[in-house]
This record gives sequence, C-alpha cells and structure tokens, in this order.
Amino acid sequence: MAEKREERPAHPLAQPRPRQGRRPLPPGEQFFTPGATGLRRKVERHSAAPLVFLFQLPRWIAPVVLVALLLAGFAVPSFWGGLAVLPVIGFVGWLAYMSWPSLGAGGRLLRVALLTFLILLAADRFGVF
Repeated sequence: MAEKREERPAHPLAQPRPRQGRRPLPPGEQFFTPGATGLRRKVERHSAAPLVFLFQLPRWIAPVVLVALLLAGFAVPSFWGGLAVLPVIGFVGWLAYMSWPSLGAGGRLLRVALLTFLILLAADRFGVF
C-alpha cells in the first residue's frame, strides 16, 4: 500500500507564486511620498511605471547590466568608457533621488559619495582630467 504523506501547512507570511512568472508588487500603504509637491511629485508619477517594470524583471538583470557597464567604464580608458558609465550614473542618481526622503544621514552620504565617484570616473574617461 502506498503511504499517504501529510502536507505541511504553508508559512503564514508566504504568498502563492503568480502563474505568469511575475513577482507581485511589494506590500505597502503608499506608492508615492505623502505630501510631495512640485518636482518630486512629478518625478515620482513618471517613475511609477519604470519602477514597476524593473520590479517585475528577474532580480539579476539590473545588477548584471549595471556591473557590465561599470566594468566597461573601468576597462575602456577612452570616450567609450565614459559613455558606458553614463547610464550607471543616471540609474544610481534616479534611485538616490527616489529614496532620498526615507534615508538617514549615512545613506545620503553614501549615495552622494557613489555619485561623485561615478561622475569623476566618467569625467576621466571623457578626458576632462
């Protein structure tokens, strides 16, 4: 006779996987910064669709692409290396701007330092220094 195995109950916080292969959006009360006005509100509204798109990509794609572009920026000591770093600067700057209200002083300092380093790298590759 075949033994009948008892199924374990699902973890209380576990969510069923979506059938289409896409991750569900993270839980949260608000998608936008409460009380945002002017430029922040406009940038957040225009960034909503790209953020959802990035969230639904496999988790490894964005880091792999950014690391490949950054390595190209390090490896190619010419104009083309500077061009490879520009999308990394744009992406990191965009995410830094989007996360700025929720960061402490240490997080803000790290983002400013990273952007400064990337801008100096691009400037070096473009022959400014």
